[in-house]
Amino acid sequence: MVWLRRTTHYLFIVVVAVNSTLLTINAGDYIFYTDRAWTSFVVFSIGQSTMLAVGAIYYMLFTGVPGTATYYATIMTIYTWVAKGAWFALGYPYDFVVTPVWIPSAMLLDLTYWATRRSKHAAIIIGGTLVGLSFPLFNMVNLLLVRDPLEIAFKYPRPTLPAYMTPIEPQVGKFYNSPVALGSGAGAVLTVPIAALGAKLNTWTYRWMAA
Repeated sequence: MVWLRRTTHYLFIVVVAVNSTLLTINAGDYIFYTDRAWTSFVVFSIGQSTMLAVGAIYYMLFTGVPGTATYYATIMTIYTWVAKGAWFALGYPYDFVVTPVWIPSAMLLDLTYWATRRSKHAAIIIGGTLVGLSFPLFNMVNLLLVRDPLEIAFKYPRPTLPAYMTPIEPQVGKFYNSPVALGSGAGAVLTVPIAALGAKLNTWTYRWMAA
């Protein structure tokens, strides 16, 4: 039954990584820079940090090798960069979709697993918290480096967006004064139980295959 367990494992990895890519394509473009920028950033940060945690910790505990979470985040990054080619083929600039920086947060998860001598519970609690806290910080730096995003928003509007999502001039401070702090706080709380779910999925996979 080893082949069946491994097949299930790799299928899960592909599904989670592809879902992360789709989530990025749907939420990672210019809506960050509209009037709803802060709200979009917070929701996007929580979704991406939890998606990273559930897949990375599953993969890491499956192999038992520190560094696997970073490898998984690299897979997500490559998937997203490849998917950006679809937008480029439609005439959009290649930086229209912002690729999140998952890798540094995954490195913190790997470091926690290694420093605690492969403790699963430490990886869930400490590593999950670090992922939730760090992703909004790294990603905001990433967004600040994007070339003139507001101009991109007006020049290349998405035709499928409803009228209320049409790019408008941002109104600073209308929603949240610190989206990074809000995203980090909420992410740190929510990523831990999601990381625990990833660890539990790993256990369930073994039990199911052994049955």
